[in-house]
Amino acid sequence: MIEDILIRRLTDADWDAVVALEHDAYAADGLSEGREALQSRALGSPETCFVLEQHGTVRGYLLSLPYPPLRCPDLAQAEAAAFESDNLHVHDLVIAEDLRGREVALEFMRYFQARAKELGFERISMVAVRGADILLRIIGYRSHREVAVPASYGRRAVYMSMPVH
Repeated sequence: MIEDILIRRLTDADWDAVVALEHDAYAADGLSEGREALQSRALGSPETCFVLEQHGTVRGYLLSLPYPPLRCPDLAQAEAAAFESDNLHVHDLVIAEDLRGREVALEFMRYFQARAKELGFERISMVAVRGADILLRIIGYRSHREVAVPASYGRRAVYMSMPVH
């Protein structure tokens, strides 16, 4: 990974940067959730939410939360309660545009997978949007086309999961 990037847990001071990155990544596609919904995803599991920091600036983030297998949050609604589950759902992963294509996301996911294993999770799931399912298959995720993904994720959304190893 790029040597001047630090992965650390998300803090309250990071939310302005996270909201800005999320808006830049998703607003044009109508997938932006806004601060309240994003924060609701992190409240129940702060130990599984991380940021990428470069020179003191947040350049990416990953929000995840325990969630029942084969289910996912609806982007149109904030989370009302936390779940107990051995499945850790990656709700959102965003990397600053100028860092994409440099294996930063792959290293971030490796870090995340190791952390999920340390915490005792058995599976990791996520909803791939905008064709990301192709890349996720390469790193070991399996599509679950039988899972109905909320319309808020867009037409090409695919629920995916993999075992933690």
